[in-house]
Amino acid sequence: MKNNFIRLTLLASLFCNVPGLHLQAQAPHPERIYLSGTGIDNTVTWDFLCSKGQNSGKWKKIEVPCNWELQGFGEYTYGRWYTIKGAKPSDETGIYRHKFEAPKSWSGQRVKIYFDGVMTDTEVLINGKLAGEMHQGGFNRFCYDITDLLTLGKKNTLEVKVAKESANSSINAAERKADWWLYGGIYRPVWLEVVPQVHIEHFVLNADQHGKFQASCEMYGDAKGYELHVSVRGLKDGKTALTNTGQSALSKKITDSGKEQQIEGQWADIQTWSTEDPNLYVARLELKSPEGKVIQTRETRIGFRTVEFFPQDGVYLNGTKLVVKGINRHSFSVDGGRATSAAMSRQDALLIKEMNMNAVRSHYAPDEHFLDMCDSLGIVYMDELAGWQNCYDEKVGSKLVKEMVQRDVNHPSIIIWSNGNEGGWNYQLDKLFAQYDKLQKRHVVHPWADFNDLDTHHYPAYLTGVARFTNGYKVFMPTEFMHAMYDQGGGAGLRDFWDRWNTNPLFAGGFIWVFCDEAPKRSDKGGILDSDKSNAPDGVVGPRREKEGSFYAIRAQWSPIQLKPLLITSHFNGNFLVTNEYTYTNLKECKMTYKVLSCDTPLKGVTQSIELSHGEVTLPAIQPGETGTAHFDLPDNFHEGDVLELEAFDKNGHSICNWSYPIRLVKQYFDHKMAQSPMTLEALPKATASRNASHIVLNSAKVSVTFDATTGIIKQVKAGETEVPFKDGPVAVGMKMRYEPSLSYVRETQEEAIFCAKYKGAADSIVWRLTDQGLLYMDAILLNRASGGGGFDDAFMDTKVYNLGLTFSYPEANCTGMKWLGRGPYRVWKNRIPGTNYNIWHKDYNNTITGESFENLIYPEFKGYHAHMYWATLESDKTPFTVYSRNDGIFYHIFTPEEPVGRVRRTMPQFPEGDISFLLDIPAICSFKPIEQQGPNSQPGNIRIKQGDEGLHLNLMFDFRPSANINTSR
Repeated sequence: MKNNFIRLTLLASLFCNVPGLHLQAQAPHPERIYLSGTGIDNTVTWDFLCSKGQNSGKWKKIEVPCNWELQGFGEYTYGRWYTIKGAKPSDETGIYRHKFEAPKSWSGQRVKIYFDGVMTDTEVLINGKLAGEMHQGGFNRFCYDITDLLTLGKKNTLEVKVAKESANSSINAAERKADWWLYGGIYRPVWLEVVPQVHIEHFVLNADQHGKFQASCEMYGDAKGYELHVSVRGLKDGKTALTNTGQSALSKKITDSGKEQQIEGQWADIQTWSTEDPNLYVARLELKSPEGKVIQTRETRIGFRTVEFFPQDGVYLNGTKLVVKGINRHSFSVDGGRATSAAMSRQDALLIKEMNMNAVRSHYAPDEHFLDMCDSLGIVYMDELAGWQNCYDEKVGSKLVKEMVQRDVNHPSIIIWSNGNEGGWNYQLDKLFAQYDKLQKRHVVHPWADFNDLDTHHYPAYLTGVARFTNGYKVFMPTEFMHAMYDQGGGAGLRDFWDRWNTNPLFAGGFIWVFCDEAPKRSDKGGILDSDKSNAPDGVVGPRREKEGSFYAIRAQWSPIQLKPLLITSHFNGNFLVTNEYTYTNLKECKMTYKVLSCDTPLKGVTQSIELSHGEVTLPAIQPGETGTAHFDLPDNFHEGDVLELEAFDKNGHSICNWSYPIRLVKQYFDHKMAQSPMTLEALPKATASRNASHIVLNSAKVSVTFDATTGIIKQVKAGETEVPFKDGPVAVGMKMRYEPSLSYVRETQEEAIFCAKYKGAADSIVWRLTDQGLLYMDAILLNRASGGGGFDDAFMDTKVYNLGLTFSYPEANCTGMKWLGRGPYRVWKNRIPGTNYNIWHKDYNNTITGESFENLIYPEFKGYHAHMYWATLESDKTPFTVYSRNDGIFYHIFTPEEPVGRVRRTMPQFPEGDISFLLDIPAICSFKPIEQQGPNSQPGNIRIKQGDEGLHLNLMFDFRPSANINTSR
């Protein structure tokens, strides 16, 4: 839509009610007359001249709002340019021109022009005359009164001169030497407001949990004799909330000419706003002339809630201690840079809620519509003055604090103000937050510092540190932790940290870094997406909000309903323990369902999950923090199933988490399915075993397997006349084993050909059995056979274990996809298994490099570790095969993910050599801090095998038969 005047009738539709979500409509802003569009999805064309870089030196057209680089002007710079020797930031300037009408009906009124965000130094001219002093600072709303500069009844010319780099060195240090992309231009909306000569210039509201309402209104002009009226109506039903005295509005006659007017009252029967019940109301402020005529109306949404901070205690919302489950978020879009939209804010807020989060922080004030969504959904917000490791000077910083707080002060979602980031605070500015947040005076923090009785330490280790929460006495709320660069640590080991921190009553929650990969479209490089190598691929979602594996890991570990460890046995009676981790909600208000699934194997020719039964789970009526017993009546066919699936829903019916548990462990499952498999009854020749100096061959009518007689390694697998290139194994992973040809042997039984490979070292033996039907069994016993005396010695003796198992080769080029029964669909790390579930999964082959393959991001990624494999079919146009686990706890490594080209250092632990591995242990993934500073579930394993132990087993069955692997029904 491209018009000179766009009234804001669009936002209400973007914030429309979604069934069950209570995305309550933001009261529109009828006073706004938009000169630009409202977001990156709704722009207006202006004229533009850029001084340097792309498309410079000539007047051209540009879409507003949008950062100009994304429109093909100027040059791109990432904010860590100063780390490169000799580098300088791009410093082009731009001039915008736009004509607009000023009707004669505006005569006698005041006209103001608002800019919601411009980077960075901005001069505004109306009809060639300056509207006021230059505005400096790129993240804040500012305005000018342009009444006296307009020509009514004619076209007027707006000219905006923007310098990307500021003339103020402290602004450049605070905003433009930072770990984010640096942009230029008008990236948030521009609008006019027409108001009476006497009007409400600004108002601050406070509505507390008890229904008390306060308003402080700053008046423009001499308002003596005027009257203020305030009414409140419910946003859901539109009804008016009455006062205790039965009045439908508060009113105040203005008896003096003072600029600031106070009005307060008490509303009855209010519903409070919280993270779990974000009840909103619309406050309507009316200014009446001395003659009783309403001359100005302002509406804004409010929530009745009380935010308090108590030293050595915590943050309280409505009298209840709050533990935030938060994430950091930049305002970012692929096509607009910092220019976003109300629709994008809605999308982001819903994704954040889907991860069971209740809090957000960013390094600067976000778009207004994102705060609107936080208000609607019950997300609390830490609102931060920009300043990344460097601070503003006092003069400009004072202006920016005022602009930020005045814009955002009435949002119920805001619980804390933040003065800069990681050293980017000016202590002289701290007092100003309370000055402009005059009614609530919310707490102020310095992120990463121990300041103002709240320790916001960044990236704490599991043990946190001496006198810093471990044995300290400050409220603890890390404003950054769980760094998710390249999807490494987002959610990895989160529950370790969370469970430990929650044992301390001083814990107030924390904020994961960060929401999305920040990779804008490069107009100067053919439209590719660019995260500036490793600088900006830090998200748990991709640049277009693609969900990465950590998204689901966080969702599971921050679910407000947590299940205690559960193992389905023959004694399971439908009872299991649940813990209520909500802040306010009794679990009786929620819902849980169960499903019993039967999961077939490829041996039956069709691989799919079939629902055998489903029903309701009865949740206990327990308060937050309590643990109780949930129950469902086992259906008659329960033990015919293979997987129990549970799903929890909040009181509004939204899914919050799902879990799954095997009804049969692997050996029982395998034996059960083998008994059901329709193995052919055709008479087949007996399988044979032969051995010579160079080869050992197990041969059947359908499959033959050739081993190297000197190493015990598979050299060739043939299915009929087709060679299946699964070979070069077993090779030991994480242990040493030496093949002993003299101790090894072959033999034949009535139904099998057998090769028993004997070893010294960590493995005792691997027995290969090829059946007459062509099924190849592998039974590996991992014991440390003593070098002498025939006894057993300790194996490994508590040494660190990362990868442990056996590996083989298979050409990646042959693979087209994978179907498997186990945890999925995402790959895992040792410390990031939550969020995956038991089922039959499928994914086509892809080579996604997380945080880098932006032009072809396919999730879930194909390569990597997969947990608790029951069976897996490697799909191929020519050489498919299926492998079955016959003991529990096997991790399936399928190919090795490529490291990002732009990495500074290795992003993943070492994978086993070879292409396909079967492992009993795998490594954890780093989360900014080294593994040794993370929790117990991130630490390497250890093994002790003592005399008399049965040892470790790695038992598999391979099915290479062509007829058994053709059907890959999805």
